Amino acid sequence: MAEAAVRCLRDGRLEGEHAPALAVEGSLQCCPLAEGAMLHVAAALASQIAAGKAQARGLVIVAFDRSPEVYLNFMRRRGLDSNALNRCVRILDCYSDPLGWKQKIQSQRHQENSGTQFSTSKENINVFRSVKDVNKLMCSSIELGGGFRGEGKRYFSIAVDSISSLLRYASVPSVSGLLSNLRSNDQVSSIVWLIHPDLHEPKVSRAVECLSTMVACVEPSLVDPVHGESPGNISFLEQNYSKGKFVVRLKRRNGRVKHLYEDLQVDGNDVKFVSAPSVSTEVNQSLLPKVQFNLELSEKERSDRANVVLPFEHQGKGEPIHIYDGRRSLPEAQRDPNLTPALVNEIKASKSGPAMGEIHYIRDSDDEQPDSDEDPDDDLDI
Repeated sequence: MAEAAVRCLRDGRLEGEHAPALAVEGSLQCCPLAEGAMLHVAAALASQIAAGKAQARGLVIVAFDRSPEVYLNFMRRRGLDSNALNRCVRILDCYSDPLGWKQKIQSQRHQENSGTQFSTSKENINVFRSVKDVNKLMCSSIELGGGFRGEGKRYFSIAVDSISSLLRYASVPSVSGLLSNLRSNDQVSSIVWLIHPDLHEPKVSRAVECLSTMVACVEPSLVDPVHGESPGNISFLEQNYSKGKFVVRLKRRNGRVKHLYEDLQVDGNDVKFVSAPSVSTEVNQSLLPKVQFNLELSEKERSDRANVVLPFEHQGKGEPIHIYDGRRSLPEAQRDPNLTPALVNEIKASKSGPAMGEIHYIRDSDDEQPDSDEDPDDDLDI
């Protein structure tokens, strides 16, 4: 459920807590699907911000794998006009010139020396040319987020379109520190990033995943490659590039984990999410333990269980109901011989008279010590 993840990002952080974080994971086999899901989440969050329904006042997109125009054009197709984009969206362009080589070539041609790290090409696009410096990247993102207008405390959201590309220039501890510092920054409302786990060691993916509160895994469609190439069907590769599964794992504040599932379809520039109603049944069946005996009851077993008379139920067969109430309900031959006639008469008299709160104690034997009711551990030095 992509909308559930977007709602969590829209609601933002609570006082005293870190910002919610969504990690979108997708292998290279379904890279277009993962990038399409990232576009959808960023556009949906920008729409909520533009409508004034989100905690954040703006969205900062740190673009590594795609041109900023891709994001702007996709958001325009989702109904955001130029005024809304200029007001609510800022893009830190790490795609055009990540290492500053283009600027050096141009400076050599024109014999110009520019020591600035930013060059503004549009109102909401800023080119960043030092991706190896993670500290400058964080400061630049926060600086862009602080430029949104609004009353009161100005929160903003951040979207990093590829942690995998950032890991090409920076170490794992520095990238983990960047994400952790952004989450703990009191101006950041929420953060979302994209990573390709199959490009890294498992410990790297786990380290980045531990920093998130939500994980969205984009899985390819399971199509038989033998039958996928048959006439009239699209190829196996095209099928995985256009259709897949979107599995979301939400970590709640009480520690529970909620799993959601949708079908993801990418048709050209359009990204669609289709609900899968049969998933809950499949998940429940997969969670049942596999045993060698039948756990279900037959009709005869259900009937026999319904006819069982429980001991506390009144049977109502016309006979008086006898309820065991201790020694007094036993026959004369089975009564305790220690009961004296005087004590028995006293008990009978108490039954006929008004109710009294008395406790009658009968010693088990004459050998019992008189002070046996005292604390037996009273002599212990504890």
